[in-house]
Amino acid sequence: MTGMGVEAGAQAARSRALAVLRIRSRALAVALLPAAVAVVLLAGGSTGRLTGPGWDAARWAVCVVALLVLLAAGGFALVVARARPAVSPTVPIAEQAAPDLYRLVRDLADRLDVPAPSAIALTPDCDSWLEDRTHPAHGPPPPPDDPDEPPGLGRRVHRRTQAAPVLVIGSPFLWWMRVGELRAVLAPVVAGTGPSAHPDLAAARRFVRGLDAAVAVASAPGRGPLTRLPGAGVGWLARLLLRGCREHAAEMERGVAAAAAERAQAVDYGLRIVAQEQVGLAYAGWDRLLTRVALPAWRMGRWPSRLDAGVVAALTELSRRDRLAEGFASRLGERPACDLLEEPGAVDEAASLLAARLFHGGPAEQGPDWSPVDWQEYPEEVVDRKWRTDAARLHRVLDTLGVRRTAPDAQGPTLARVLDHLTGRPHRPHDPHQPHEGLTPQPGRHPAPGAQPPTDPAAPAPRDLDPDLDTHLDPDLDDGTDPDQLSPSNPRCAALAAGLTDELTREEETAATAAPPTAAPAATTPDIPLWDDGTLPLFPLQTPRTPRELLADHITAMVCCAAMDTAGATPGLDWLDGPSLLIKGERAADLAPKVLSLIEDGDPAPLRAWLTEVGIRPEKPVRLV
Repeated sequence: MTGMGVEAGAQAARSRALAVLRIRSRALAVALLPAAVAVVLLAGGSTGRLTGPGWDAARWAVCVVALLVLLAAGGFALVVARARPAVSPTVPIAEQAAPDLYRLVRDLADRLDVPAPSAIALTPDCDSWLEDRTHPAHGPPPPPDDPDEPPGLGRRVHRRTQAAPVLVIGSPFLWWMRVGELRAVLAPVVAGTGPSAHPDLAAARRFVRGLDAAVAVASAPGRGPLTRLPGAGVGWLARLLLRGCREHAAEMERGVAAAAAERAQAVDYGLRIVAQEQVGLAYAGWDRLLTRVALPAWRMGRWPSRLDAGVVAALTELSRRDRLAEGFASRLGERPACDLLEEPGAVDEAASLLAARLFHGGPAEQGPDWSPVDWQEYPEEVVDRKWRTDAARLHRVLDTLGVRRTAPDAQGPTLARVLDHLTGRPHRPHDPHQPHEGLTPQPGRHPAPGAQPPTDPAAPAPRDLDPDLDTHLDPDLDDGTDPDQLSPSNPRCAALAAGLTDELTREEETAATAAPPTAAPAATTPDIPLWDDGTLPLFPLQTPRTPRELLADHITAMVCCAAMDTAGATPGLDWLDGPSLLIKGERAADLAPKVLSLIEDGDPAPLRAWLTEVGIRPEKPVRLV
């Protein structure tokens, strides 16, 4: 293997690596300077040239300073050397689990004349890169000592290995791309192992990664008073050196990338152009699948166990809808890259669980409140349950706001109650002969904790239990944000949205305090991460929903429940839009604007017309969770 090539980018990268190493050498020289001065003074005193009381005092002072500087430098070097650099959370793929994939990567490395990666891992993202995991903390634990072996003889020392970097591949690529496309996409990535093997670049990268890890160690919370000051000094010095290395390190990595791309041009160049289109398409499909399909399931305590397979379904649906993507689905007749795995289903499940942990902060292992769900079960297990849970929360908040239940509501919650409240229509008089819901328990319905019984019609409506509710209703309140972007303009809608926000916050806090601690991942699960549960999710998919969005979601859920219970509609899964309502087998795509018209303008006419057209009866009770 030629390793470091003659490409212009490789030479530029090496020059930048030498610049980083020069900064390291200067730091070492500064640390040794007091010791060098002390040696000169001691030598001068021993030869009789630097004698006298003044020189003796200078020798003692410089020796003390040199000793302190050497101790500080030694401690800093020890922290940098022992600090564990961060690694990306991945699913390791052993060679026995994917011999064809390893063979493809090795053949690609031979064609590029570079060292082959030491291992392969998958990440639930649409990207691929090389990752250095040669630090001793990243390897397997050292073997136990032989009790029959004499102490001090032949004892193995767990040192840094000189292995090639690990190839990290985005798991959606394996399912959406064909084998040839995957090889073309990985060519410039694998070509980066050549520059990585150069001693100067490897040393510069180790130095920068060590400084970065030292900053993380110094910033770790929970330090005692004795270690807080030394930790602050280590962090300050590491940041100072990182600032000096930042530009050189960035240019070094750009040079490595340019050299790798130049070397990979000779491998499947024409196919690489087509494959790059698939990269962008896979990224769009993956993002859509996570935000529209996976996120609702994660919020319900379920995690789809075949996310990568779902990407194929989502992108196939996109090609069916979008004429610009018509040619993409024709590739599906070729061999998919996931065939390079021995057990693609198990790998997909592990990657799906890791995605849920990274993007949502779910537990590391499945349990009673965190179980997988197949795509066939998604409509019933996730969509139906989500809508009925949201609708139940909506009626609990209405109870809290003191909205009286009408006579039809005595048999169960209705959509008419929601519509009448939001539009300000007067409630129908209560029938005294009608049994009260609070006195006649209904099967399958349990009063929510803290819910208030219906009030007398002559009594004034009680105020919301939340004292902060008035802030949502005060038009003169200025908190630095545009209220039109957060809450509906209708006061009733704003009050209901605020109540939903508070109720959802309480539920999340209760779930967080009641959740048991998660167990550590086993050997067959994703790599043990270098982050704790307090930092999850690492990559939140969406910002918290605004009160307006929260109210729209809950009203839509109530409409869908009424459609399922009174009009024979069914829950469905749309691969691009997530949960969907199916009416006579067709997706109801025109519901959202009518709900927004009710929330924004207080106009229920479009929604009521749609309900009449579909055959939904708002006055009929619905079944909730």
